[in-house]
Amino acid sequence: MLEWVILTMLILFILMIGLSGIRVVKEYERGVIFRLGRLIGPKGPGIFYMIPGIDNMVKIDLRTITVDIPKQEVITSDNIPIEVNAVLYYKVLDPNAAVNNVERYKTAISQGAQTTVRNVIGQHSLNELLTKRDLINGEIRKIIDEMSDPWGIKVTSVETKDVNLPKGMQRAMAKEAEAEREKRARVIKAEGELIATDKLQNAAKIIRENPSILELRRMQMVSEVGMENNTTTIVLIPSEFVSMAKGIGQLVSTSKA
Repeated sequence: MLEWVILTMLILFILMIGLSGIRVVKEYERGVIFRLGRLIGPKGPGIFYMIPGIDNMVKIDLRTITVDIPKQEVITSDNIPIEVNAVLYYKVLDPNAAVNNVERYKTAISQGAQTTVRNVIGQHSLNELLTKRDLINGEIRKIIDEMSDPWGIKVTSVETKDVNLPKGMQRAMAKEAEAEREKRARVIKAEGELIATDKLQNAAKIIRENPSILELRRMQMVSEVGMENNTTTIVLIPSEFVSMAKGIGQLVSTSKA
């Protein structure tokens, strides 16, 4: 009887050890297998078997991973201190390289990204950082991607999020923007005055050639003033108009006689 108990326990122990070698990884994961220290390669997704006590597995996530690059102080090429932070997106393409070629690839790429952001932004001026952010982001992404290529990692995107300027620099930029707006307003006003002057010169030329146009314009202005303001308007009529009116009256009287 004791022998059957021992045999049953032995069978159960062997069965438990055998079942302990069953592993399951998700669709977005791979299990990198080492057998007695030697790299076997990735397995998965789904179910597979590892030799208990002999095989060892390291799980690798193949999804896009987001790394928040913490805020750090950077000196631009025009010697302006700023604080900038960014976000990095990458994914593992080669699980073997991610495990075998670098220790803790997540930490390595995060540290490399911080250094690269600081170095690249330090090579550009503040104006370039504000106006050419996409180009600078592309430059940072390219450098990090080349650095992490031996680790089997593909950097898909780098985006700088916040750029904080010193208070004094913010006030100076606000004054500069205000001066720029005032300059544009003055230029537009000067262009308008130039166009108006040109129009007045043409009008003066036409009036010199046809003096009666000026009198007609004057009478039109008197009519407009009388319509807009309910007041008595005194009009000074030129003597030429009076003489012309007398001549017309005499001509009419002669024709009637």
